[in-house]
Amino acid sequence: VQLQASGGGLVQAGGSRRLSCSASGRGFINYTVAWFRQAPGKAREFVSAVKYGVGTTYYGDFVKGRFTISRDNDKKMVYLQMNSLQPEDTAVYYCAAASFLYDDYYNTKRYYNFWGQGTQVTVSS
Repeated sequence: VQLQASGGGLVQAGGSRRLSCSASGRGFINYTVAWFRQAPGKAREFVSAVKYGVGTTYYGDFVKGRFTISRDNDKKMVYLQMNSLQPEDTAVYYCAAASFLYDDYYNTKRYYNFWGQGTQVTVSS
């Protein structure tokens, strides 16, 4: 599967942004899709994931109810709605996918074998 992330840009603190991850290829419904982010000088960290099939969602601890992930299997899309953005949310956001991923691994980047190119989100104070 090929992924393309979009929707990044410049937003003021307290604002919102919706990221989109478009997938191509077969069997999208069988993939867990996640968002990771990487700030300058920092490791890539888990943001959120939506499981294949039932669509169970997972979030990183820092999200604290501000972000919502969703998927549309018919359109082969995954969205990340981000609200109450803060300057510390500034990063390149990547979408990633893995087929039939075990629940225990949803937040571990090495288990995701397909990655999009990333989209920059910059939050100004």
